[in-house]
Amino acid sequence: QVQLVESGGGLVQTGGSLRVSCAASGGTFSNYAMGWFRQGPGKEREFVGAIHWSGAITSYADSVKGRFTISRDNAKNTVALQMNSLKPEDTAVYYCAADAIRYRYRGRYYQGADFGSWGQGTQVTVSS
Repeated sequence: QVQLVESGGGLVQTGGSLRVSCAASGGTFSNYAMGWFRQGPGKEREFVGAIHWSGAITSYADSVKGRFTISRDNAKNTVALQMNSLKPEDTAVYYCAADAIRYRYRGRYYQGADFGSWGQGTQVTVSS
């Protein structure tokens, strides 16, 4: 099973940018689609986006489409979430996750239960 560790969260002003990364170990990273989720204060966890195991396809929630970009480097076992034009409502703990099943890609239909490995999360705070 893949172990995941996020890094790169922090405090940013409205309209700013932040990049969150996730490093994987202990599994064949390139076989698994990866997802990003977030959980804001007092809110349920929500899907942010996902990337195909090849890196060729990405999918995003409507709330972040056009502002967030997911990328991966299979040689370095990393996946990143680039966040631009940040808004206060983007404030949340951000989690990366690995699909529980190899060579599967559900795109925007992903739910939390589809993922078998999760990182510990990293806090992103957007000040107004």
